[in-house]
Amino acid sequence: MLGPTSHSYFSQRLRLHYVDWGNPEAPPMILIHGGRDHCRNWDWVAERFRDDYHIIAPDLRGHGDSQWMLGGSYNQIDYVYDIAQLLHQKKMTPVTIVGHSLGGSISLLYTALHPDNVVKLVSIEGMGPPPAMMEDRLNKPMAERLHIWMDDLRELSGRLVRRYNSLEEAYERMQTENPHLSEEQARHLTIHGSNQNEDGSFSWKFDNYVRSFPPTGVPIEETWAMFENITCPTLLVRGLESWASDPIADGRTKNFSCPLEVEAFENAGHWVHHDQLEGFVSRMKDFLSA
Repeated sequence: MLGPTSHSYFSQRLRLHYVDWGNPEAPPMILIHGGRDHCRNWDWVAERFRDDYHIIAPDLRGHGDSQWMLGGSYNQIDYVYDIAQLLHQKKMTPVTIVGHSLGGSISLLYTALHPDNVVKLVSIEGMGPPPAMMEDRLNKPMAERLHIWMDDLRELSGRLVRRYNSLEEAYERMQTENPHLSEEQARHLTIHGSNQNEDGSFSWKFDNYVRSFPPTGVPIEETWAMFENITCPTLLVRGLESWASDPIADGRTKNFSCPLEVEAFENAGHWVHHDQLEGFVSRMKDFLSA
């Protein structure tokens, strides 16, 4: 695989990293990864679309080779601003957006805020936790939610970065996390998703503070309501072996007024674009060519 080139840009005084797959004369596409992931998890998808699109894939702040922020509040709206800044600086709108998990949520919110900037949108398990899972959190008084967040940050501050004695040990952890991965996929994701420490051990690249979800920012109910602002054709994807619920059955698709398609993949968990790569690529090609 002839890989992408590596670049940096600045957003809110952070140096953030992205990769560029070339073909600058083609229509732009951005691929946005999920939480505790990195931009090179898109390599197999990018390889299949690079001839038809100018593809970039960023590392979100606190992830991959992007800078970690000072403090502990990784807020979704800051991620959205970072993506807006990258697309603005690169002059890559109107754009096709593909996002996974946290990246899918970022993609949906960016598109709701900038509907004229997006040609088509693919969100893989980007709707967030099922409403039933969110209900308990949302019903807590704000003071209690703030206390929980403060306790979480205090606990994270004392959490040591996990060290693996070898790249092989980290690779085994990667395969345990997602048994659908082939050996090639697991090794590729481990190599690009880890750094070697000074003592020779290996650690994942992401900041442990990204595990915390601050109770501030745009309330989830208002985020869902903003989806009615999305105007471009949108494809929602999920895996039937994942924790994600059916957005049709749980009523969340009612927030969309745009042309909407929903696809569920068998034998796939949260990482549909890894677990069912060929099927996902085929479905995405059909959606983009329609």
